[in-house]
Amino acid sequence: MLSEERTRSLLELMVKISREVASALDLRTVLQRVLYASLQYVGGERGSIVVMDDLGKPVDATIVFGKQLHEHTTQQLKDTVERGLAGWVMQNRKAALLPDTSRDDRWLRRADDASEKSGSKSAICVPLITRERFVGVLTLVHSVPNTFNEEHLELMQAIADQASVAVLNARLHSETQRTARVKSALAEGAAAINTSLEMHEVLRRILNQTMQALQVETVALALSEASTNDLVFQAAAGNNSGNIPGSRIFAGTGLAGDVVIKGQGLVVSNVKLEPAFSDADRLSGVEMRAFAIAPIQAHGIVLGVLIAANPLTGTFDPDAMVVMTGLGSLAGTTIENSKLFEQLHNAHKHYRELFEDSLDPIVITNWDGKVLEVNRQAALLSGYTSQQLHTMGIDQLHEVNWGKTGLNFELLRSGETCTYESGLHRQDGGTLAIEVYARRVEFDDTEAVQWILRDNTARKDLDALRDDMTSMIFHDLRSPLGNIVSSLEMMSTLMPADETLNSMLNIARNSTGRIQRLVNSLLDINRLEAGQQVVDQNSIDPVALVRESIRDVEPSVAARQHTLTNRAKSVMPLVWVDVDMIYRVLINLLENAIKFTPVGGKIDIGAQTSPDGLFVKFWVRDNGPGIAPAERDRIFEKFMRLRGKNRPGGLGVGLAFCRLAVHGHGGEIWLESEVGAGTTFWLTLPVAKRQLPGQLKRQTGRLTFKPDKPDKPQ
Repeated sequence: MLSEERTRSLLELMVKISREVASALDLRTVLQRVLYASLQYVGGERGSIVVMDDLGKPVDATIVFGKQLHEHTTQQLKDTVERGLAGWVMQNRKAALLPDTSRDDRWLRRADDASEKSGSKSAICVPLITRERFVGVLTLVHSVPNTFNEEHLELMQAIADQASVAVLNARLHSETQRTARVKSALAEGAAAINTSLEMHEVLRRILNQTMQALQVETVALALSEASTNDLVFQAAAGNNSGNIPGSRIFAGTGLAGDVVIKGQGLVVSNVKLEPAFSDADRLSGVEMRAFAIAPIQAHGIVLGVLIAANPLTGTFDPDAMVVMTGLGSLAGTTIENSKLFEQLHNAHKHYRELFEDSLDPIVITNWDGKVLEVNRQAALLSGYTSQQLHTMGIDQLHEVNWGKTGLNFELLRSGETCTYESGLHRQDGGTLAIEVYARRVEFDDTEAVQWILRDNTARKDLDALRDDMTSMIFHDLRSPLGNIVSSLEMMSTLMPADETLNSMLNIARNSTGRIQRLVNSLLDINRLEAGQQVVDQNSIDPVALVRESIRDVEPSVAARQHTLTNRAKSVMPLVWVDVDMIYRVLINLLENAIKFTPVGGKIDIGAQTSPDGLFVKFWVRDNGPGIAPAERDRIFEKFMRLRGKNRPGGLGVGLAFCRLAVHGHGGEIWLESEVGAGTTFWLTLPVAKRQLPGQLKRQTGRLTFKPDKPDKPQ
């Protein structure tokens, strides 16, 4: 039992301590008062008080040596809580008395505890608990062993019980204030940082907000270099910051390298007590005393680091890292947005340059057709000035093909593109033939229509020249060619039987036959392109048609040592065709195969009835070089020739004639090819409705069929 006098003294002490600690709400002030009161009334030469949060993690601490406050490092605090006496008290939630620290394993022995230095000590450690909440740990140390006893321990516990409420209230108040400061700093930072997307302005605002929020002497920002992963300082502000931009921290080195790798910030309260601090962490020209590093992150990726050095108050606030991390996240998002903005700006700039320097005239309009922008070539081609064109609509500049663009451009709105030929209305009243290419584009952050107006005059002139040449061939070659053919036929009947002369006549007949087929094909191309129908149609046996075609190309096959195989030997229904025209189609396909098949190669020609019985399908197959995919769609165009080394020449009209002739009969023509393995041309022709017998005969180079009764399919 305590004596009455001692009880009274203890109560007076508790009241005094209660008044002393309850009169303040600042956590640091409360901790200092509790610690000074404990040293005064219990005794001891030094002491410490560690404050814990509700999760048992240390949030703050105060250390006193005599009457002087001492700073602590994060690592020291961590070691004390995890491995020292304070950690044992926290885990067991009960007080501990150590008469001699050298004889108790709960005491964390540091280098200073060696016998030749401070040596053994006496220590008391008590928990601060209120309303079942663990608030912290209070420790007193005396340099003389066995100084403290149970009575000191009891007094210390009484002080701790009395101070726990004040410490908890101060901690909660500090947390509230800290949360408010963090939110305020981050809100102000977000408002300031996000007011611009210009990179240099973004960096400047990030540095200013960091310096203002943390009250430090110097701040610097470094971003990871894509090629090396080095941290390169992009900007800095504050004292002696002029030499920092452009310097670098090599990848993975220093504390900054650790922050990038781990994605977690850190605070170094005293660089002299931080063993991991190295030259890599020094900011050029800045005397480093304390600093904080936070990662700059965006979408979970570390872009760089934000460094704040030398707080003006001497130490960083407990919420410094929270603020730094928040500012780092804001900075990361804003820097990423700034990069995207720069990329978009550069893309717009590049588009503008391409737009202006394009060799093609380009016009940009809105969805009403009003001209928004034109390039130099559009003004030159039209004769209008740029200012005049900006007052016009696209339909005033050329004849819009509404069937291609859709009424009110609805086809273009849906993402389709269109190409058509039109006439450009020039400023001088003239009209130019143009080819129009229109599509939807993004222009100055809005949807628009891009019109490319290519001058088609040269192509039109070339087409006219080709048409004139074709017409010349029709009228100037056809008549004398017919006379030559007739003369050759008469000579063959009048001349005596001579093998050499007959061979020469056959060569002449074959050559004139090829010329005659070419002239007839050119004439048929013009007729079919003009929309004329195939009218001279009769029924004919497809097997006989194939056989006759093979006979006409036998000299060429023999000359190139090809193997030509006839696969059309089965009985098939008659086809309803212009016999001479389809005969020339098969000859063209065979001559094409002969031309492209290497010497000694193989060629097949065949025919078969389609599964539905409505068509006969013919094919010509070779083992030549094949046709590249990019050329297959264009191979049937007029005057189209395959380019390349060792490619045979030609006019490029044979396959164009084949397509027009087959389509004119209601059939289809296509090809299958594999580069290096050969090509197969396929075509279908309609079957005659009623099959009639007939005969096949040769007459002046044309193949004709005379049915008993011509029967046109219905």
